[in-house]
Amino acid sequence: MYWVYILQNPRGTFYIGHTDNLPRRLASHNDTGPAHGIFTRQNGPWGLVWSEEHPTRSMAMARERQIQRMKSAQWIRENLLHGRVPRPRD
Repeated sequence: MYWVYILQNPRGTFYIGHTDNLPRRLASHNDTGPAHGIFTRQNGPWGLVWSEEHPTRSMAMARERQIQRMKSAQWIRENLLHGRVPRPRD
């Protein structure tokens, strides 16, 4: 199985991705070592706020691209999270 997931950091920034091992991938995003991605390393810590299971990698990748095309934190909050994740305080 594969998952599409959304992470959120304390500033309210979302990160969208897909994986076949959700716990390992979340740990990887929160690893601050130099071998891991610059964006997630510099903008964490990250918490899992949403995930969706898919039977194939291609289906998960298609869903990830669909969500990324929305380019809107408001769309994510309203349509996927249904207001469950609060906006960060300014």
